[in-house]
Amino acid sequence: MAFDVQITVDCSAPHDLADWWAQALGWQVEPQDEAFIRRMVDTGAATAEDTTTHRGALVWRVGAAITSPDPGRPRVLFQLVPEPKAVKNRLHLDVRVGPERVEAEVARLVGLGARELWRGRQGPFAWVTLADPEGNELCVT
Repeated sequence: MAFDVQITVDCSAPHDLADWWAQALGWQVEPQDEAFIRRMVDTGAATAEDTTTHRGALVWRVGAAITSPDPGRPRVLFQLVPEPKAVKNRLHLDVRVGPERVEAEVARLVGLGARELWRGRQGPFAWVTLADPEGNELCVT
């Protein structure tokens, strides 16, 4: 039996990080149903403290997700955690753009707020490791 997966990223500002990654990947931030959220608060199923406002809309405080315009790609959820990132990720995303586009993509992502950490090479394969605005590693290859 095959399973579907979702990638979840712990962070301190899920809505801001979802915005960053959506722009970085050319994906969309998944809309949240403001009417549903208000109904949950009004009926006592949630509290006002469970919500926040982001870009003028009422959203769930603890998370935001992005989705690809292409079907079959995993959803990426950014979830609020209380602790800051402390060590290197054991899992990271590789943004595969092809060798001819690596430098331009690295420059674009750095312009969006990423920072370059190091460059690697193994035989004919090369990559650039970056950190997103919260320090989560990603590779451009």
